[in-house]
Amino acid sequence: MSAAAENLLASEWRRWSDSLPQLIRPLAGGLTNRSFLIKTNEQLQVLRLNARNSDSLNLDRHAETEALQLAASADLSPPLIYRDPADRYQVTGYIDGTALDIRDQNALTHAAQLLRGIHTLPGISAGLDINKKIALYLAASDGTSQFHRQLHALQPQIAPHITTTTRLHKGPLNLCHNDLLATNILRREDGRLVAIDWEYAASGDPFFDLAVFVEGNGLAHNGRETLLQEYLQHPPAQCDRRRLFHWRVIYRYLEVLWYTVQFTSGKQSRAEDAVHIRACICRLEDLASTPVD
Repeated sequence: MSAAAENLLASEWRRWSDSLPQLIRPLAGGLTNRSFLIKTNEQLQVLRLNARNSDSLNLDRHAETEALQLAASADLSPPLIYRDPADRYQVTGYIDGTALDIRDQNALTHAAQLLRGIHTLPGISAGLDINKKIALYLAASDGTSQFHRQLHALQPQIAPHITTTTRLHKGPLNLCHNDLLATNILRREDGRLVAIDWEYAASGDPFFDLAVFVEGNGLAHNGRETLLQEYLQHPPAQCDRRRLFHWRVIYRYLEVLWYTVQFTSGKQSRAEDAVHIRACICRLEDLASTPVD
């Protein structure tokens, strides 16, 4: 088990429970925080120990709380049980489900329904500021590393994509999850999809959420077309594809910046992590040089 989780439960349990919770097991997945399944008053819950480098990753725990409360009220996420005022940990309900398999029939239809559900919720106080996030990630990475120099050199190529997304988005800023990988989408026993891990949530252009889902889950052309059509509820126009494309490039840049920050902090600093970062840079360069489909 984890001594840190056991010690925290021993000292903090009265803040959200009237009896000492049972620590059941660590939960797999998650590259930033450590999570554990606990049982409190016969209810299964998730105890998450927040990463120490949360600030370097531009994580806004207040925004996460706002988003979780909104999403839970719409039955789109587990409920928030308790948030530590010092942001060392949080406790949420446990969803007994399986991660979305995008190869399943109707997976993209159901994912589009989840995305639409999230994007109909009111925006929250925190907005997705791409330029600020890029600046923070670059500042948190090792300025002497080869990765930092490469990514800094790529920044002028990314700037026009950011400008274009601002011009193409004419609607309101919606609540966005901003990390909808398949591992963060669970299918409950009743078939309904819910989203977990809302720590990157912010108000923004919903097409960024679509781009995260497309790139994070490796959707090829046909998959992108299906997702767009199911989300929009009509055949996508070229302007929709163009808008998605620009956000896909931006997401790929943020992705490699994120991994570089983790590499610098020592969270992911093995030789294979460096190989992964190089592969991410190659994918970004390939995508950025691809004509809009």
